[in-house]
Amino acid sequence: AMRLLTHQFIGRRKGGFALTYSTLASIIKYPYSSVYAGKKGKFGFFQSEEEAYLRIANELGISRNPEDANRFVRYPLVYLVEAADDICYQIMDIEDAYKLHILTTEEAIRLLLNFFEGERLDHIVRVMKMVDDTNEQIAYLRSCIIGLLVDECSRIFLENEEDILSGTYNTPLIDNICDQAKAAYDTCSKTAYKKIYRAKEVLDIELAGYHIFSHLIDTLTEAVMNQNHAYSKLLLQRIPEQYDTDAPTVYGKVQCVLDYISGMTDVYALDLYRKITGMSLPAV
Repeated sequence: AMRLLTHQFIGRRKGGFALTYSTLASIIKYPYSSVYAGKKGKFGFFQSEEEAYLRIANELGISRNPEDANRFVRYPLVYLVEAADDICYQIMDIEDAYKLHILTTEEAIRLLLNFFEGERLDHIVRVMKMVDDTNEQIAYLRSCIIGLLVDECSRIFLENEEDILSGTYNTPLIDNICDQAKAAYDTCSKTAYKKIYRAKEVLDIELAGYHIFSHLIDTLTEAVMNQNHAYSKLLLQRIPEQYDTDAPTVYGKVQCVLDYISGMTDVYALDLYRKITGMSLPAV
């Protein structure tokens, strides 16, 4: 994300999307270079964007991690972006699983109602029953929960603002929400892992995705590394001109491939895969 937003691709403006430093810093959940990714393979930016991040860190006063000088502490807004991600994906996974018939109506509603208690629960149940359409009922519950979790995460952020600003706070906001909401959130997480992410329909799509993207990466990397081959010349013509296939280094050539693939939608990637493997041919 950092590279796509800041890199000057061929024919494009200097500075990429020219976003503010605060906006760019807020998406770097792991504030260190790919060199220090470690066993988990997580990092915030490639080596090629390290200089850009150092400028951002210097301008915004982001401190280096006292336990590891090669890493930085998180920019405060990262915690809010992380919370938004935790809230939306977890709750919307339950709603999507219901729509895909992975969870029953009863299961989905029960999981969502668990976030509330007392008078608020009674009120939400009354409002929910004002409509008969179950899709609308679940959509209403989803919106109520997102509102609740936004309020909770905002509260935790403000209560720990001093530690967050100093870089000594290092816990996801969602982990410290009130007991009722936290228990319900954890139940959703366990259900998602057990029933949703392991569902046959989901696994089939994930397996296909791995195969498609692995094939695209391998085939395009082979092409940029061996540009004199007849097949490579044909394939390279499919890569838009904004990507530097003639980068002087191996690192640059591989990044060119990753830049291209990273910008693909699922539909575009599938279409390209089918065309270069001969599974789908245009009408002549």
